Parts: sequence; C-alpha cells; structure tokens
Amino acid sequence: MNDSIYEESTALHPYLDTLQQRALIVGVLGIIATIVGYFTAHEQFFRSYLLAFTFWIGLPLGSIGILMIHHVGGGTWAFSIRRLLEAGSRTLPLMFFLSLPILFLGMHELYEWTHLEVVAHDDILLHKAPYLNESFFIIRTFFYFAVWGILAFFLNRWSLQQDKTTETYPTHRLQIISGPGIVLFFLTVTMASIDWLMSLEPHWFSTIFGVIYIVGMGLMTWGFMYLVALPLSRRKPLDWLITEQRLRDLGTFMLACVMLWAYTSFSQLLIIWSANLPEEITWFITRLEGGWQYIGYGMVLFHFAVPFLFLISSTMKSKTKLLSFLAIGLIFMRLVDLYWIIAPAFTKVPAEHGPSFHSTGITLHWLDLAIPIGIGGILISLFFSQLKKRILIAQNDPRFTDLFDSDKNHG
Repeated sequence: MNDSIYEESTALHPYLDTLQQRALIVGVLGIIATIVGYFTAHEQFFRSYLLAFTFWIGLPLGSIGILMIHHVGGGTWAFSIRRLLEAGSRTLPLMFFLSLPILFLGMHELYEWTHLEVVAHDDILLHKAPYLNESFFIIRTFFYFAVWGILAFFLNRWSLQQDKTTETYPTHRLQIISGPGIVLFFLTVTMASIDWLMSLEPHWFSTIFGVIYIVGMGLMTWGFMYLVALPLSRRKPLDWLITEQRLRDLGTFMLACVMLWAYTSFSQLLIIWSANLPEEITWFITRLEGGWQYIGYGMVLFHFAVPFLFLISSTMKSKTKLLSFLAIGLIFMRLVDLYWIIAPAFTKVPAEHGPSFHSTGITLHWLDLAIPIGIGGILISLFFSQLKKRILIAQNDPRFTDLFDSDKNHG
C-alpha cells in the first residue's frame, strides 16, 4: 500500500466528517418529520415512503451495477471513482432495513392485490395470485437483497484484498463475479421494480419497465458520484486522478443515461399507445390528465431536452459549476419521475365512459418531500462514513498501475 496515499486519504477525514455530520443533521430532521407524518397522515405515509425507498435504493444498486461493468470492461473513468462506488454499495444494508416497514406494515396500504376480498372478485388478480401474494412478495424481496448483498460483499472484499497484495487473483475474481453478476443484477432489479412499482396497478404491464427503472438508477448514481467527485478532485490524493477529462467522462455517462431513459420511455409510450389496449393504455390515461400531464411535459423538458442540449457539448461538460447544477437537477427529476409513476396509482377512480379509470387530479403531500429528505440524509451520512474506511485510490490493479504512475508523475 502506498503510504503517501494512505496519509493523504486520512488527512481528508475532517472534511468528510463535516459532510457526514451535515447530512446526518438533515436526515434526523427529516426522520422526525417522517415520524410525525406516520401518526398524522397514516394513509399518505406509506405512499410517500415507497417513493423515498424506491428513489434512494438507486444509489447502492446503481453503484453495484457500475462497479461490475467497470470490472468487466475496465476503463479509467470508473477507476477514478471506484472507492466512491464501493462506499455507495456498502449502504445497501441500510436500504434493506428500510424495506422492512413496507413488507410488514405498509403492504396492505399500498397494494390492492393484498386485499383478499378484491382478489376474489377479480379474474386477473385471481390468475396472478400465485405470484402476487404477501408471503411470496416478502420472500422475493429477501431474495433480491441477498443477491445484491452477496455481490456487494465480494466486490468490496476482493477489492480490499487487491490493496494488500500484488498477486493478480483478486483482480481475476472481481472480473469473474462481475460477468454473471451483471446478468443476475439486471434480472433481480427488473423483478424488484415489477414487485415494488408495477404491481401498484396489477392489471397493467410493460416489458420494458424494468429497463427504464435500471437506467434511472444509473443516472442518479452518475449524478451523485459527480457531485462527490468534483470537490475531491481539488484535494489530495484524488487531485491527480480525477482530472477534468475524467469529470467530463462522468458527464458523458450522464448523457448516455439521459438518452437511454428518453428512448426507452418513449418506446414504452409508443408501443402501448399504438396497441390501444384498455388494460395497458389506462396507465398512461391517468397520467395525462388532471394536472399529471404537466409533470409529464416537465420530464420531457428537464429530464431529457435541457440536459441533452447541455451534455451533448464537450465545452459545456467542461464547465464544472454548470454540470453540478445539471447533476442536481437530474437527481431531482429522478424523484419527480418516480412520483409520476407512484402517486397517480392512488388518485384513479372508475370512469363512466371511455377508459376504465380516470385521475381525480394531481396531489402533492409534504411527506413526499420530508421522507426522501430524511432517508437521503441518513443514507448520505452513511456513505461518507463508509468512504472514510478505505484509502481513496484502489491499489495494485494490474490493468491501471503503470498508467496511473505515469499520470501522477506527469501531474
């Protein structure tokens, strides 16, 4: 292990302590508001809680996915933020703990297929009952977290072993687990998105929904990593590693996710709209009336058009302040997107004519912001706590050692 890198990483602890404490204060205030909301707005509480949970789990899962892509494909873009991604992956246990209120307190409040009297009079729900039932839902969620936890555990364990030896076996192990791990990751996250989000309206289905959710998690993770990497790029030991070019690379990956999100989302709309099947198109009908359509227009503008116009330019990507604002905006738009997916499921009522349901109108509760702020503060505080536990530059990776020795010497 490089002693100077260890000392420089340790010297950053006071700065990271400050960020951790600030995030914790914000998180505690949000959690206090969350507890108040549980007792004063019980019906709304779990809807907002699901929004916050499905939003923030994007950080550990996005970190795991990007880490595995890095180990399979290599690339200096991820090596420069590898410790940040590993710290993000180690926040997964907190999200598992935060899933328990949904599983054991809120399931009946959120999912109509948990109401036996509703299922008994619905042929579609009866047909789906072997899959959509409370016991199997809990088992699947535990299985998802077990898979993700195993991947995160070995990605972090073998990375730490790599720091301690010049042998190549830790690197080979990281590559070996990441190949099939990516496949398993995409399958389990797709199934989780179906369970947690799509089953809010169990008559509706989309074969591309899981991909849209995964791309959104990737976008959130890239944005978060940029916001953390930018100030660290001005401090040792990362000042020579996180260069302007590598910061632009992070902007390029944000652009890729913005474009892929837009492509998959539009493809979903186009296919469902052209098919014009009641069980599918109703999902969009309820989100394109009653005020919800303006949120949809806002996402077209601020989740795609504006970021695309700025991120497509290399000159714009070199402006760190502008890119920071874009990263913050895109993270916020991820929350808006999930809100647009979740909230209308609870505002639809049967229609007398036309589609089966229509929306009663847009609603926004203070818990829709309080709970994400509370969970986010705690999660970010844990992130910085984990970031301090290891040196900030991975050691002994045979693919990059010579390259970064050269980089540092020229720096």
